Amino acid sequence: MTDNVSVWLDNRFWQRSAAWVTGFSSILLIWLTFDTSSQIAMGSDSDLKNKITKRVPAPTVINYKITYEMSDKRGHEVPVIGEKEKFFGRDDYSEKEAAELLHLGKLGSQAKNCMNCHTLLGNGAYYAPDLTKAWIDPAWADGGPMMAMTGKKTKEEAMAEFLQHPSKYPTHERMMPNLGITEMEAKGLVAFLKHMSSIDTNGFPRNFGEMQGAIHGK
Repeated sequence: MTDNVSVWLDNRFWQRSAAWVTGFSSILLIWLTFDTSSQIAMGSDSDLKNKITKRVPAPTVINYKITYEMSDKRGHEVPVIGEKEKFFGRDDYSEKEAAELLHLGKLGSQAKNCMNCHTLLGNGAYYAPDLTKAWIDPAWADGGPMMAMTGKKTKEEAMAEFLQHPSKYPTHERMMPNLGITEMEAKGLVAFLKHMSSIDTNGFPRNFGEMQGAIHGK
């Protein structure tokens, strides 16, 4: 007569269960990898021209107006890409030109260690303001305090001026240090910030839209 062994004490049961769980997890991970890759793949200039929304728009999004609007369906704010607008006097940057400008800005943000103080797309420090949606911060908008302070006529010129000479425009007790940013580096950084503001980050940073004027780019 053999004793009935509980299934919970049967090594073969646990071995088979582990194999099934491992197999299912592997399939799920592969599916999530492909799904995520498609979600974060950068769009193209033709997508923008055909008003096809991508979570990460093409670099040529710098040729367009970007606002931040509430989505009732998703329950948070989302970037909205509108009509063409001038960026440093142009709205016809080619994909190559725009990509090179964004690359310069990305390298600049790394070389100047921006994340030592700021947060970019959830990475970095919280000593200074989050820069993920800095481009659509109303402080830089037409009639905003930063444009008035720098004496510039456009948002991008005001941002570039501030980046080059931060000590001339004290805005907070935690003043930005002078990092020796050149005019071209500043242009690249502003392009990088504009592109970053167009990325659909599922409402991150939270409550940014509560800033007066952030919604609808007012």
